[in-house]
Amino acid sequence: MARQETTALRRGWTTGACAAAASRAAFQALLTGKFPNPVAIRLPRGQAPIFPLALAEQSDGRARAGVVKDAGDDPDVTHGALIVAELAWASPGSGIQFRAGEGVGTVTRPGLALAVGEPAINPAPRAIIAETLTELAEANGASSPDLEVTIAIPGGALLAEKTMNARLGILGGLSVLGTTGIVVPYSCSSWIHAIQRGIDVARAAGFAHIAAATGSTSERAVQRLYDL
Repeated sequence: MARQETTALRRGWTTGACAAAASRAAFQALLTGKFPNPVAIRLPRGQAPIFPLALAEQSDGRARAGVVKDAGDDPDVTHGALIVAELAWASPGSGIQFRAGEGVGTVTRPGLALAVGEPAINPAPRAIIAETLTELAEANGASSPDLEVTIAIPGGALLAEKTMNARLGILGGLSVLGTTGIVVPYSCSSWIHAIQRGIDVARAAGFAHIAAATGSTSERAVQRLYDL
């Protein structure tokens, strides 16, 4: 029997990593008037990926940059999506403020890691973006930056219909996710994390019981069985 060659699945970058790269590029344009292309960032585990820019626009006091997400070999709904960061100077002492742009959802139910009303930019991506911007500010001789950071994913509202966001109470678009910045194809931990978030929202809503379904067929069976 001929020996079969195995090829490792290619990893990709999370929406959070892409948002951080776009944010860095936009901030550098605010500071220097020029966009870096490509743009590099540092991830929590030390990796330093490089992203080519797909969008670079600047006007008075504002800059927009975008990168196209490469999710590797993972069947990620956001693979190929444009992740855009628009940065503008904020009032002194306000720090870094996050906003949801086109295609990024808003949290409407308790139980998630973000408060109701917050843009669905998870804590880990926020931390990566904030650290990236702070390091760039310090490298340019500035103090902690006061910035309004708006993350957008054009077409994200339509893509979100293929996700669990609406059931979790994240409305209007996608979530900006990623703890490490790296997409691991067919990750079991990501799947388990998604289940845990669903349970958290159910508990916060006061439900004492939940039903687990492996797909649409078993979900419909549970709905019929319990008259849901």
